[in-house]
Amino acid sequence: MSIRNLRVAVVGGGIIGAATARQLALSDADVRLFEKEDRLAAHQTGHNSGVVHAGLYYTPGSLKARLCRRGVELLQTFTTDKGLPYDECGKVVVALDDSELGRLDAIFSRATANGVPGIRRIGADEITAIEPHAVGIAALHSPHTAIIDFVAVTRALADDVVAAGGTVRTGTAVTAIREAGEQVVVDIPGDQLAFDLVITCAGLQSDRLAHTSGDTRDPRIVPFLGDYLLLEPDAAAKVRGLIYPVPDPRYPFLGVHLTRRIDGEVMVGPNAFLSPGREAYRGGRGSWRDLRDAVAWPGFWRFAAHNLPAAGRELRTASSTRRFVADAAAYMPGLTVDDVRPGPRGIRAQAMNSDGGLEDDFVVTGHGRVVHLRNAPSPGATSSMAIAEYLVDRALERIA
Repeated sequence: MSIRNLRVAVVGGGIIGAATARQLALSDADVRLFEKEDRLAAHQTGHNSGVVHAGLYYTPGSLKARLCRRGVELLQTFTTDKGLPYDECGKVVVALDDSELGRLDAIFSRATANGVPGIRRIGADEITAIEPHAVGIAALHSPHTAIIDFVAVTRALADDVVAAGGTVRTGTAVTAIREAGEQVVVDIPGDQLAFDLVITCAGLQSDRLAHTSGDTRDPRIVPFLGDYLLLEPDAAAKVRGLIYPVPDPRYPFLGVHLTRRIDGEVMVGPNAFLSPGREAYRGGRGSWRDLRDAVAWPGFWRFAAHNLPAAGRELRTASSTRRFVADAAAYMPGLTVDDVRPGPRGIRAQAMNSDGGLEDDFVVTGHGRVVHLRNAPSPGATSSMAIAEYLVDRALERIA
């Protein structure tokens, strides 16, 4: 079925919501994009590291693997067309000792299966040729991993929505969604609006919004904060691109790494710890409701029980800047607390199941004329324009 002239609401003004609204608007749908904050990209999009991932880690054939590679292609074309910066600074995934070599080889196999361009396994000498101040016994080099300003991309996507005749409404919270015959009614403050289709890309609030429309409670969002440090200029000048560890399967999150940003800053981090609120950024206040929803849910305690070593690691870096820096110095010797200053905080909308397991892949659910994006962690921003294509296709299937 054609989407032409259908009335469609997209809820959530992060990069995925903006990309989805653009995909609809360019197909001649009558689209409205709703964002509860007074600006776009206020949450995960505006608090991430700005990395365009090449697709090294993801299970071949998964949504992450497929949509990441497609997303990279679409982002490259879009940023070129819009004159936005896109820097292929490259990335090394560094093995520090023999115990990590098997995992490094497994990542190489996945990256090759996923079609990651230019991926190579390199030795210690080549590590220092690429990153002169980094150390390791072996690494993977992904020369086309890039950095970008995802907030600027989001704004440009929204500009295209408006140029194509769509509407972008910031400062407008969607409080409920319900089906009424062949229409979907969206509640906003002081009004109720009817649409032919609704697609939600609500990030940190995705589970709650989905549940208002009759979708299942699980998976639920458990917010994990990640604090970064910033390198002082002299130390930052020693980092050319991205220096990452080999993921350790004992831990659910990656651990500390060094990331050059498009503005020239270099971030160190993040750690990962339960956030006191879904939107509790630095200087912000926690939320009793958010904290209660997480800690009163048995799924969180099942997760915690299986991840005690990870909790110990993260508590160590959260409580001590010296230990935080020491983790990074394993990859960049000589780094000290004098080389860093406080940086930004991000909050990851991690979907978790009732058994305590984390959803690893993108998750899309829905019923009737409503589609929900329930989980879109990294590489969600990288994959945003491809996720938009996928969501629109899934929405059209519901009215075919």
